[in-house]
Amino acid sequence: MTPSPATFSDDWLSLREPADHRSRNMALEAELARQLEDVEEQRIVDLGAGSGSNLRALAPRLGPRQHWVLMDHDGALAEAARTRLKTFANNWREAGETLLLTLGAREIRVEFAIADLARDPAAPRAFAPHLVTASAFHDLVSADWCESFAQGMAGSGILVHAALTCDGRDAWAPPHAADAAIATGFRAHQGIDKGFGPALGPDATQVLGAALARAGYEVGQAQSPWHLVPSDRALIRKLAAGTAAAATESGHVDAATAQDWSRHRAEAEACAIGHLDLLATPRE
Repeated sequence: MTPSPATFSDDWLSLREPADHRSRNMALEAELARQLEDVEEQRIVDLGAGSGSNLRALAPRLGPRQHWVLMDHDGALAEAARTRLKTFANNWREAGETLLLTLGAREIRVEFAIADLARDPAAPRAFAPHLVTASAFHDLVSADWCESFAQGMAGSGILVHAALTCDGRDAWAPPHAADAAIATGFRAHQGIDKGFGPALGPDATQVLGAALARAGYEVGQAQSPWHLVPSDRALIRKLAAGTAAAATESGHVDAATAQDWSRHRAEAEACAIGHLDLLATPRE
């Protein structure tokens, strides 16, 4: 039986949003904005959009007229996104199911699409976007999914942007005797099928980039690591607990070791979690 696509709570997505937003690679996003600057109304599809964090990060850097389609399989998160985007905007109104936002001088039209991306990786092409983007999404998918997605984008002229994909690097301070064992267990857990086939985990950016290159794209990558400090204590504690639980479920670490590690890591002085951002531009 194929598992359902991974679902993340709005609480977790809200907790990680400040770290996500400050970690995104600004140089790559400046190039993305430059690529779209001559488009009068920028059409954007956001994959695995969750509660709309990617829009909140990227929309202020794009043009004055934007049309977003937030695509996810989870209707509850779509409703959370609708609520949070109303608070994010300076003004808003609804036209049926469409949300119309004003953000400074920007007019942003937002639609919500409930879709099974696991079954149809090329689904975003139906909306004729200029850009397909995602945040913290591609480490959940498989190599086969990436290949199907890339081939679905081939010849379309669509830009592809993938932010905050885990790259497998982590560093906690101070050190703990179980760090290596926990890391091994956690990375094994990352490879479990999340509904898209065997998950790529830390290999995702490289695999996606290679697939897009074969599909006719020029691909650029840049680092976007989390650097967590004591002011991020709530996120550090949640991350420690989740990492320990995943490592235990993998079978690589016994429960007592994982619990001890989690207890110490909840009070870590610092934590760095590696991510990569990707921007793929169609070749001329």
